[in-house]
Amino acid sequence: MNKLLMEENDRLQKQVSHLVYENGYMKQQLQTASVTTTDNNSCESVVVSGQHQQQQNPTPRHPQRDANNPAGLLTIAEETLAEFLSKATGTAVDWVQMIGMKPGPDSIGIVAVSRNCSGVAARACGLVSLEPTKVAEILKDRPSWYRDCRCIDVLSIIPTANGGTIELIYMQTYAPTTLAAARDFWTLRYTTSLEDGSLVICERSLTSSTGGPTGPPTTSFVRAEMLPSGFLIRPCDGGGSIIHIVDHVDLDVWSVPEVLRPLYESSKILAQKMTIAALRHIRQIAQETNGEIQYGGGRQPAVLRTFSQRLCRGFNDAVNGFVDDGWSLMGSDGVEDVTIMINSSPGKFFGSQYNTSMVPSFGGGVLCAKASMLLQSVPPALLVRFLREHRSEWADYGIDTYSAACLKPNPYTVPCARPSGFPSSQVILPLAHTVEHEEFLEVVRLEGQAFTPEDVALARDMYLLQLCSGIDENAVGACAQLVFAPIDESFADNAPLLPSGFRVIPLDSKPVMDGPGAARTLDLASTLEVGPGSNRSTGDGEPNSYNLRSVLTIAFQFTFENHLRDDVASMARQYVRSVVGSVQRVAMAIAPSRISPGLGPKSLPGSPEALTLARWICRSYRIHTGGELLRADSQSGDTLLKQLWNHSDAIMCCSLKTNASPVFTFANQAGLDMLETTLVALQDIMLDKILDEAGRKSLCAEFSKIMQQGFAHLPAGICVSSMGRPVSYEQAIVWKVVDDDNDDAANHCLGLMFVNWSFV
Repeated sequence: MNKLLMEENDRLQKQVSHLVYENGYMKQQLQTASVTTTDNNSCESVVVSGQHQQQQNPTPRHPQRDANNPAGLLTIAEETLAEFLSKATGTAVDWVQMIGMKPGPDSIGIVAVSRNCSGVAARACGLVSLEPTKVAEILKDRPSWYRDCRCIDVLSIIPTANGGTIELIYMQTYAPTTLAAARDFWTLRYTTSLEDGSLVICERSLTSSTGGPTGPPTTSFVRAEMLPSGFLIRPCDGGGSIIHIVDHVDLDVWSVPEVLRPLYESSKILAQKMTIAALRHIRQIAQETNGEIQYGGGRQPAVLRTFSQRLCRGFNDAVNGFVDDGWSLMGSDGVEDVTIMINSSPGKFFGSQYNTSMVPSFGGGVLCAKASMLLQSVPPALLVRFLREHRSEWADYGIDTYSAACLKPNPYTVPCARPSGFPSSQVILPLAHTVEHEEFLEVVRLEGQAFTPEDVALARDMYLLQLCSGIDENAVGACAQLVFAPIDESFADNAPLLPSGFRVIPLDSKPVMDGPGAARTLDLASTLEVGPGSNRSTGDGEPNSYNLRSVLTIAFQFTFENHLRDDVASMARQYVRSVVGSVQRVAMAIAPSRISPGLGPKSLPGSPEALTLARWICRSYRIHTGGELLRADSQSGDTLLKQLWNHSDAIMCCSLKTNASPVFTFANQAGLDMLETTLVALQDIMLDKILDEAGRKSLCAEFSKIMQQGFAHLPAGICVSSMGRPVSYEQAIVWKVVDDDNDDAANHCLGLMFVNWSFV
């Protein structure tokens, strides 16, 4: 498959060049044709908005892209096609292979994320056993696989002369937390075929710079921009398809609170939520179609997928609380930690998410209590797994009973949220899981117990339909989520669902450096273990901690009768506060035991802090080689560390241990990219494992010189990344790292710099 993909990559790159040339010729032809074009009936809706634009501006900025002219839209479409292909199979974006993807024959495909580009981007390539037309049909149905898609409306469909289709699309997406506004997109989508039979679906936003008609006005949404993105679907001999996916967006990061900006500028999160999600969905359907997946309980896979989608959609509706869905804010009790929203709109119950015959007959509505909070030093996957497996640690059985009873015509009296609640045991009954086990759909049976006569009425089994995702700790940038809704024993396919739950999203562990305009960089001081005798200056990160931050969003929904609305609101507010307290206690309990031995770097005897290590690396280079590793004016610790981290060449440090291979202890960003690893996993990589035979021989031959003279130059060669990819370099420089007293006995470290490296 690797060989096939490389051959196709070369062929498609040549095709991109050819398409760019053809595009220029077509522009001239379309400009000539636009003068004589009179039949514009196929895009009436575009004409109306275009006439309005022309009345205000008689001389359009882009006359060849006038909204009145379908040929103008085709020009935008062809440019989008060329730009998309250059990203999908070329180097228009600086791609870096995504760390943490499972290698081997069962892997989902090859996934890469952007580095140093406008907005955030991700791309993937994979092989599936479905025909291209079927793949295209699935991918166009974005709400079926993109869980953050609220709605997508195709406002105009314009056929093109080459058999393709241009669509003008308005899409709304959900916000992941309660702390920022949701995004919407106004795009042009172009579907066409290439000469080799490949299908292309490419898309980009229509803006003032691209031309084209103006989209619907934004009310409670922030307009985001989709840069040329899409899908390239190539047929394989003997059936199946090779899929190239590119997602490239600008989410207007400056419109969100600073603490949340990592959510909107992380290409890894984009890859997990869109790119990988699309590839996984297609692979899932392909295996279901081929009969490779069998589900028990007599449920069809499509029905189970519908349950998962309804749970996610209902939870997203609760978190966002859109006014046009009928949600309105309820007055608080003076403390703004929990937000209460109510929805008395009939559409909440009689919409597509609920079946009218199953809805309880009551006068009232739905109430949602929600809160968001920042968590420190807790991996999202670990926290959600604990919440799933230890429900009794945070849940109140009385509240669960009330929620379950609301499915009946006469619910129980509104309970009071008690810190201890009623104890209950849970039994998890698996229903389905996705191919890579990143998402589980299950039924949870809560077994009630009665301790007093008045509790007998509550001591009955209850059932929850539950969706758990993102509990793989190795999935970089993955959101972890636990969403559940009470169901009755019948569990009909059209059962009403009122989802509640938790969502934990990882934040990038790169805090902003102090000072205005400072670039975002990795706080290495917080990732390197501090020796017992080291001193930290004021403002440094906390010692011995791997700076994991995440945003936790909690939302619980309850039905209410009108005369009990205030009582339900009081109960919900108190309950969410008790759950928040429980989660905080759980987070504190699991963080120390997990972070130190597991996710944090291994203990390095005598290893210095990051600022000290950076100074030693640069000072040693100057002493031994006589040259400057960095600019001469970079003397302060913060500036030195920042320049070392952002250096274009791969700079690393490895420790020398007696009778053992050198092990990497530090690498700058370029070094991590070259090795295709992270600072945490770096210390599992040995120097001799990445060098080829020639490189190892060269290092051994020069080792005595390095020990005596302090440095050596190694010739150009080839090494391999942790993912097995070959990397070429023009030269490697190796030097001894010494401390401020020119003593290397305490460190036994070597500095390495691979100059002008690149993936082969």
